[in-house]
Amino acid sequence: MRHALFVPIFGDLADPITVARIAAEAETAGWDGLFVWDHIAYRDVDDVADPWITLAAAACATERLRLGPMVTPLPRRRPLKVAREVATLDRLSRGRVTLGVGIAGDTSRELSGTGEEVDDRTRAAMLDEGLDVLEAAWRPGPTAHHGAHYVVDHLQTGPAPVQQPRPPIWVAIRYGNQAPMRRAARYDGVFPVQVEHPDQLAEIVAGVQAQRPDPAAPYDVAVGGEVGQDPRPYEAAGATWYLTSFSPFTVSAAEVRSALAAGPPR
Repeated sequence: MRHALFVPIFGDLADPITVARIAAEAETAGWDGLFVWDHIAYRDVDDVADPWITLAAAACATERLRLGPMVTPLPRRRPLKVAREVATLDRLSRGRVTLGVGIAGDTSRELSGTGEEVDDRTRAAMLDEGLDVLEAAWRPGPTAHHGAHYVVDHLQTGPAPVQQPRPPIWVAIRYGNQAPMRRAARYDGVFPVQVEHPDQLAEIVAGVQAQRPDPAAPYDVAVGGEVGQDPRPYEAAGATWYLTSFSPFTVSAAEVRSALAAGPPR
């Protein structure tokens, strides 16, 4: 099992220099990854950083650490721009990007407050189509896509990412929802959110595994847990990544530094 810090880039962590320094310290302390939240607003939080600029700073401060947004809400973003951001970050980091994706939610009015699509089924269709655009944009030659939600009319969309055929894509799902499990099975990993017990994770792993086109191919299962929680039951349930998580309402640079200094909970 590999271990990452899973950081809401809010408050004093909205400073990319601070997060870059934390990333360097985490790498020295033996952590395997740093994943950041992707929001434009969150409840009563005042300061919310841009994930791509923050990750670029972290990439420049590290050499080994795995980096990525966990997760980016593709339906409220232009997929062609996301394709360019991922490819550019992958080049900057020399092939260390993992892309987490999901349909997004409206708890903080990031959809209704900005005029974005609020229907869950429509956003799910937008996510599937957006992922098609990403994969097309990363292939050689012009990108041509004419779908229900997005159009790319024979545009050159390079550069290609370092990782081929593409950076790993992890799909966020919620326990009990079958459609996202089918989506996750088509990609490189699954990130179940709000998993309350290892038995729930084991059920998700079995459900995804049953639908994968090549069950023997490498596949990641990421699960989040609080600082100090024992990750071993989740590893036994199939987790390959354990994401040490922090409250979005109380997180601080000092708290993250204290957790990373203790080292990964191996």
